[in-house]
Amino acid sequence: MDSLQIFLLAIVQGLTEFLPISSSAHLILTPMLFGYHDQGLAFDVAVHLGSLLAVTTFFRHELLDMAGDFFRSLIRGAPQTQNSQMVWLLILATLPIMIAGELFISLVEHDLRSIWVIAATTILFGLLLFWYDRKGTQLRDEYSTDWRDALTIGLFQVLALIPGTSRSGITMTAGMMLGLTREAASRFSFLLSIPTILMSGSLVTLELITARTAVDWSAMLFGALLSFVSAYLCIHLFLQLIGRIGMLPFVIYRLLLGGLLIWIAL
Repeated sequence: MDSLQIFLLAIVQGLTEFLPISSSAHLILTPMLFGYHDQGLAFDVAVHLGSLLAVTTFFRHELLDMAGDFFRSLIRGAPQTQNSQMVWLLILATLPIMIAGELFISLVEHDLRSIWVIAATTILFGLLLFWYDRKGTQLRDEYSTDWRDALTIGLFQVLALIPGTSRSGITMTAGMMLGLTREAASRFSFLLSIPTILMSGSLVTLELITARTAVDWSAMLFGALLSFVSAYLCIHLFLQLIGRIGMLPFVIYRLLLGGLLIWIAL
């Protein structure tokens, strides 16, 4: 991999992992536009690790509070707090995609990686995002969620196994459908990305280790660093702006991207 390829793919991964615009569509489109070959499993692991470090760094204070309350409630029998309850909700919301990923991994990796599927899901779920951005009540914060809300968001997240859906986009849609504000739906989505990326990254790492693939460590380190920086800035700016600009700019972008993919496929 040359430096430009590493730069482009890492920046694209860092930005699109958390914006509601589908990272899978962009990671397919970027090599296509620039004539690159597939970057391989090792690089995928590196840039996902960079994204994971970005979201955990950004939410480090909340995560430390959540972990402290959670373990105190387990070890000392302390009463449940909002923070410890949030940990349980995130665990519950992660279970559906863990189960579905195991059951449908072959279908997802092979049969659904069609440019037509990606174009359709990019457009369809973009319109769904727009609908609930406009019609959702948006009165609740993420700490008002209960187990039913978490399970619903987790079930919606399963749809992200279909390329083009956007994990962040579909979980934000579900949050707004349940009455969360844009900011609250986004924060819950970002927190939920931590166990989800950790799980998927661990599976890919295990596959990489067992395959004994040669690793370009400098490319991996450079890619992880760029992904970390771009993902951190993306989360920071997104949470600052989303309350004012809404989801419409991302919906318009998804519609244009879906149209471009259809044009490429024809």
